[in-house]
Amino acid sequence: MTQFSSYVAIGDSFTEGLNDMLPDGSFRGWADRLAEILARGRDDFRYANLAIRGKVLAEIMNEQLPVALDIKPDLVTVCAGGNDIIVPGTDVDEVAKEFEKGIAKLREAGIEVLIFTGPDTKGLSVMSILRSKVGIYNAHLWAIADRHGAKVVDLWAMDVLHDPRAWSDDRLHFTSEGHRRIALRAAEVLGVPTESDWREPWPDNPEPTNWLTLRRSDLEWTKTHLLPWIRRHIRGESMGDGILPKRPQLTPLVTSTTSTPKSVADRAVSERSRSA
Repeated sequence: MTQFSSYVAIGDSFTEGLNDMLPDGSFRGWADRLAEILARGRDDFRYANLAIRGKVLAEIMNEQLPVALDIKPDLVTVCAGGNDIIVPGTDVDEVAKEFEKGIAKLREAGIEVLIFTGPDTKGLSVMSILRSKVGIYNAHLWAIADRHGAKVVDLWAMDVLHDPRAWSDDRLHFTSEGHRRIALRAAEVLGVPTESDWREPWPDNPEPTNWLTLRRSDLEWTKTHLLPWIRRHIRGESMGDGILPKRPQLTPLVTSTTSTPKSVADRAVSERSRSA
């Protein structure tokens, strides 16, 4: 049995769970997976996920944070600011100051807080230009955690996320396997035992790098993901407009039923069985 009987997740698309898709078209994600881990052995466990894709820091702190404070759960996870710092010209220091105000309120309320650094984008074509801004923001996050006694999931230090198979085609969100490993890492930081290890090596990838294919992929990504994002930003729109939180209230957790195997190795066995 874990020490947490209630958990609220706030944030943007990362916490909502894009692109860890369930058979019904909804998203699972690391937060749902972490909740499932925390719920083991507890009949009284309750969980809410207020995160909505596209939300910027101010929206998260003004709309989601007050709800979390009213609920006052044992644990709140916070990942916010990523949609702010990717905008050209954004002052990362100012974003960090606003982030700290929210963390301070949660800690003053006696709530355990878990925050997330940004991942290292060095290996992501085109997105690597954000690496310095992410690094500066991460330094702020570590300092904020130290000042307020929050725990940190260091995505930057997770070498397994450097593998392209951890990332979706949009280069912004993680695959199901990426989410699974992040949930395991979060549980480890919280001191909660898990059945698997997030450090598990990826299977060998026999596909060599094809630079021509990569360049074509960059062009396709720009057309499919980057340009629509720029157009939305210019119009003041968000991909989360009209989207409601998937778990707006603190309710008992019903474990997601999914055919996704527990690990890469399990998936390989499953695929071999289907092809046999």
